[in-house]
Amino acid sequence: MTNEGKQNLERVAIFVDGSNFYFGLKKAGKKTTVDFYKLAIELATKKRKLIRLYYYNAPVHKEEDEEKYKSQQRFFEGLKSTSYVTVRLGRLEKRTTTIRDALRNIQNDKDAQEIIKAVGEKNFSYYVEKGVDVSIAVDMLRLAHQDAYDTAILISADGDFATALEAVKDLGKHTEVAFFKNTFSYHLRNACDKKIYLDDLIERCY
Repeated sequence: MTNEGKQNLERVAIFVDGSNFYFGLKKAGKKTTVDFYKLAIELATKKRKLIRLYYYNAPVHKEEDEEKYKSQQRFFEGLKSTSYVTVRLGRLEKRTTTIRDALRNIQNDKDAQEIIKAVGEKNFSYYVEKGVDVSIAVDMLRLAHQDAYDTAILISADGDFATALEAVKDLGKHTEVAFFKNTFSYHLRNACDKKIYLDDLIERCY
């Protein structure tokens, strides 16, 4: 291929919703030890130019699970040393609620009432990701506005990204979404230009 031909290749940027991708792998019965460089090359294909893969996640709290924290940090460090990969980290925020509050929207349901009766007002804690989804959307739009890529590939099954995909298209870019067949997202499928099923492709990325 001539230098002019290389310069005219479609430029691809890949955005990975890390947590969503991990649970998608688990749900699909796939190994989670993915080689992200191989994944990027598979998605870009030989006919397009890979600009960069951006990976987003929120680290677990060390005080909650030190072993999981150390394992995750090793994973992040490995990703940071991978060619054409940039890691962006958000944070996890702890929330505490009661069973009654958690089931507030279905308190008229018989099963919900039985659960509330059995456990009473016992508190429980959970974590929510903060800053991850916003970072993905902002980066997709910022880089599109800077004309850093021609096509954005989002690896996620989260329908909340549909609006961001529509905005990217409004900036004159193409959008593709990669997900597993059993993680259906009606909104994403309607918002993107092209769908990529990861079920078979992922087998070439270990």
